[in-house]
Amino acid sequence: MIDYLNHLRTKRDLRNTTIVKNLGFLKWFLRWGAKNNYPVNQGALVFTPKLKGTDGKIKKVIFLSLDELTHLYRFEIPATKEYLDRVRDVFVFCCFSGLRYSDVYNLKKSDDRGSHIEFVTQKTSESLKIETNKYSRAILDKYKNMPFKGDKALPVISNQKMNDYIKELGELAGIDTPESIVYYKGNRRIEETYPKYALLSTHCARKTFVTNLIYMGVSDHVIRQWTGHRDHKSFDVYHKIVDDIKSREMAKFDEI
Repeated sequence: MIDYLNHLRTKRDLRNTTIVKNLGFLKWFLRWGAKNNYPVNQGALVFTPKLKGTDGKIKKVIFLSLDELTHLYRFEIPATKEYLDRVRDVFVFCCFSGLRYSDVYNLKKSDDRGSHIEFVTQKTSESLKIETNKYSRAILDKYKNMPFKGDKALPVISNQKMNDYIKELGELAGIDTPESIVYYKGNRRIEETYPKYALLSTHCARKTFVTNLIYMGVSDHVIRQWTGHRDHKSFDVYHKIVDDIKSREMAKFDEI
């Protein structure tokens, strides 16, 4: 396990967070092996190295503020970039509903019950009921009578292509606030700054949904009913973000 860790760190030059993720995948496989009576060294299963920056405290959550989200929703896409229109619709729908990419990809027209959508999540096999709002409802209605393969509710393309287009869309819409990302490779601290559009992806939609709901005062319990999060602790990082936003908003009084 130590040799594998060193390989990931020196030969592959991976971030500490990526190393921990890869060790987790290996341990998952070894637990499967032990369960199926393959010889597994128990020491490997409890191998938990302490690597800087992997405790979640420096994790950066990239999301769209309410102003950025509504701007993107209403942004007039040029005729030469018409292919971004459907990408924008799917991305914004996820921002207003909290769906993961895998769930919006598998969402069927039959899952649309009018006042809400009801489906089983791909990741956790959990049944969720999510009420629609005027934004998510408008997008579903836009494609209601358009036939898609597999009776899909929305025109969802591949995740990789969608991520590329979301970045292009964000740049076009001027979502370019500087965002700094901090990570560790071994004991080396690295900080990089990017315009926000360069960091946008399908993952940001769910984070946008949760962060803005907390900012608007919706309780964690209600949000978890929509997202399927199973514990309160997973919301700690979002509350820290919202506290920072509220502090900046309150400080505007000092500028008057």
